[in-house]
Amino acid sequence: MAILPMLFAAPVPAAELPELGDVSQTTISPRQERELGLKIMSEIRADRSYMDDAEVAGYLANLGNKLILGSNEAHPDQEFEFFALHDPTINAFALPGGFMGFNSGLILASQSESELAGVMSHEIAHVTQKHLARMIAGQKYNMLKSLAAVALAVLASRSNPQAAQAVLVGSQAAQIQSQLNFTRDHEKEADRIGLSILVSAGLDPNGMTEFFERLQKVSRFHENGAPSYLRTHPITYERIADIENRTQSMSYRQVPDSLDFQLVRAKLRALTEKPLDAVKYFDAALREKRYSKEAVERFGLIHALLRARDYTRADSELSKLYQSLESDSADKTPLENHRLGKAIRIERKTSQSNAMIETLAARVKLAAGQKDEAFDIYKEALQTFPQHRALLYDYVDALLRNAGAEAALEFINQQLRFAPNDIRLYMLQAQSYEASGNLIAQHRALAEVYSRQGNYSAAVEQLQIALRNSDADFYQASSAEARLRELRELAADQAKSK
Repeated sequence: MAILPMLFAAPVPAAELPELGDVSQTTISPRQERELGLKIMSEIRADRSYMDDAEVAGYLANLGNKLILGSNEAHPDQEFEFFALHDPTINAFALPGGFMGFNSGLILASQSESELAGVMSHEIAHVTQKHLARMIAGQKYNMLKSLAAVALAVLASRSNPQAAQAVLVGSQAAQIQSQLNFTRDHEKEADRIGLSILVSAGLDPNGMTEFFERLQKVSRFHENGAPSYLRTHPITYERIADIENRTQSMSYRQVPDSLDFQLVRAKLRALTEKPLDAVKYFDAALREKRYSKEAVERFGLIHALLRARDYTRADSELSKLYQSLESDSADKTPLENHRLGKAIRIERKTSQSNAMIETLAARVKLAAGQKDEAFDIYKEALQTFPQHRALLYDYVDALLRNAGAEAALEFINQQLRFAPNDIRLYMLQAQSYEASGNLIAQHRALAEVYSRQGNYSAAVEQLQIALRNSDADFYQASSAEARLRELRELAADQAKSK
């Protein structure tokens, strides 16, 4: 939502905005909208605040998909991608093409999973109702020329809207800056549909109002430092009252937070604070018993210890983590001899673990120099959690560093059969081919990375480099040339749509 004020030069008169619900008046196609979002995302991904963390992104994607699939709002032509930014301010924003960003500050400020889902469902409603596309269409799509400047403004606006305006001054993007927020009708429609999405997904409908009310209270005491979310997306008493009126007719629903929600928040706290400060925070919480689940605090503590490079203590904390996981578990159905690799083999009965915890355990063992034990954990955990992306990526990296490029490539190529659009796997594939000295394969893998990011010209360049500087055999060269022709056509189509 913070992106919108930075995309337009002046308010659009109400007469120029299409009527809500009338998608036929939208003059920007889903493909154009997606390409615009991809171009802006290429700049955001290059910024150091972009959180390239598979577990945080995976959690946001799982929650977002749960909201979308549980509602009637999913459209076949609409793609979504959820990501996080290292930023302590409370903000979230939607980009053209279904890209949705969430600041770490907003996730940490959410006191329940339903609160976070309330913000997310509201933004999903903005996307599914084509509010973004209509605003872009109203300002003429071909005005958006300086996308790099727009992306810089997006990043600046997360904390300081004035700084964002300064970024745009003097650039081609000066003509497309500030002023236009979502209209009141857009807001009310997003509230109504977002609440429906929240309820259909089985989450607490009060989560939306509870979060909005807390932000509003904060703004009363900090007039000049109101949360960024409120500056770009004003919340009125009328809106809150309207949501509350709708929830009153619904039956009370107490929805417990998922363990993943709690672990992600603990991990973010460990990642966003200084390492030693984070260690002190979790130590104090455990000492004073300020927690709802001990295992969550120990999970955060171990992440903080890894960042502080205290690998010996991180290793010693693992057994305490698994013991507390058992005592915290609401599910009293135990598993017999649950084994987390030979390193953490528990002979007595214990509860099922969690993919994020297994991934952390393997990281600790590698950091502590216990490679065999780390691989035991990876192999056991991959059988239980074969789709956990962070676990897969960590295992590939461990293979590449310890077992060699061939072992890593064998695993990567197997995974790509099931996830042919996984950008991170192609990046790891490129690293593995580089390590093995296969130049043409390395650049072809990089071409697949760029093509899936929507940067077809860069993908073409990678294949041209490969064909100029390699001694590939006939089959490899023919395959690369065929892919080059496909990418050139896509690049040409992309250029025509500008």
